[in-house]
Amino acid sequence: MSVLYLASASPRRQALLKQLGITFSVINADIDETPHHNELPESYVQRLAIAKAKAGFTQLSDQQKEIACILAADTTVSINNKILGKPHSQQQAITMLAELSNKTHKVFTAITLYYQNQLISQVITTEVTMRAISEEEAIAYWQTGEPKDKAGGYAIQGLAAMFIEKIEGDYYSVVGLPIFATTQLLKQVGIYPLIKNK
Repeated sequence: MSVLYLASASPRRQALLKQLGITFSVINADIDETPHHNELPESYVQRLAIAKAKAGFTQLSDQQKEIACILAADTTVSINNKILGKPHSQQQAITMLAELSNKTHKVFTAITLYYQNQLISQVITTEVTMRAISEEEAIAYWQTGEPKDKAGGYAIQGLAAMFIEKIEGDYYSVVGLPIFATTQLLKQVGIYPLIKNK
């Protein structure tokens, strides 16, 4: 029987896993999230998710490692292959929203399972179209505090929902953990949501 560990401090990912009724423990997975030179967004998120899974694995005891399944994920927002990270200032946030305003951008979320020295990884791509966002709105949005730890400077599940004209793909991937893809991967290692006696 596998024991699931989530290598993420993200409250959104934790909430989504709890929504599925899956039992898990949270472990620390601090890594350097700096993009490599000319690194494409899809490669970037997959590299980080794999690095988080491996970093989480090192936190466990030898006994825990024998039955541990580490789940890690990473999400990035990209427009024209440019990676938009997390804004650290009001000006950065305004600039990001200006880039996304009235355009369609891509959100990449990588999920990785590390189980018995095997890596299973997948990247989900979702297209998000935003309406025009005024500078006044961008400033007011920053002042709510919501954008500060969010890739691309917005949270689709929060106040930024008012900016979203449409999405094509997996909504939960934009939130930070694609539920369908995650449950499909978990089944591969014997973790079945809903069915407890598999």
